Amino acid sequence: MKSIRVAVAAAAVGLALTACSSPMQAGAAAVVGKERISTSKLNTDAQAYRGALKSAKLDETALGVPVDQYVLRRLVDMSASKQLMQRYNVQVSESEIDAKLQDPGEYQSAQINLLALGVAPTYAREFGRVSAGLAKLQQQVGQTGQQKLAEEFTSIKTVYSPRFGVLNTQPSQENPSLFLDAGRFGKATPQQAPQQPQQEQQQQQPQG
Repeated sequence: MKSIRVAVAAAAVGLALTACSSPMQAGAAAVVGKERISTSKLNTDAQAYRGALKSAKLDETALGVPVDQYVLRRLVDMSASKQLMQRYNVQVSESEIDAKLQDPGEYQSAQINLLALGVAPTYAREFGRVSAGLAKLQQQVGQTGQQKLAEEFTSIKTVYSPRFGVLNTQPSQENPSLFLDAGRFGKATPQQAPQQPQQEQQQQQPQG
């Protein structure tokens, strides 16, 4: 059985995240373009995600990275994606969100699919809106517009709180953490060793 792994790409678009050296706002876990992701929101969402994993009888150590990193990565992806959608005035209906949340993806359960994507119940509908919106945006720009879309996405800079360490720009199976310990360059931040989940999971890119 394979462990769940975090997809580095943003939902559906498959675009690399970037970081900048802008000053960090007090009480923020990250600042993505114009949006601030507060530490309190991260803590709340990470706790909700842990609870959802427990309810589904899944072991959080199977993620391969700490839960707060897993959730923060999804929140950053969603924030940048929402700002990109706003540029193009992409609108999504409630029924489209419902359809996206009912998609089982590569699994037999929509719930497991959302958990594999790092989606906590606290922001499930927001994720559904972003995921459906990005699919629309891709169709809108067409194949010829994908490169421009990627450039626009990466222009939305992200700065993380120093408490997380240094951004891991080359994650690997051996070192999958989103961050490295700033005091031990090249070493991942402390985390539990990955274990096999109680239910088979597969590595999956976020679906749009």
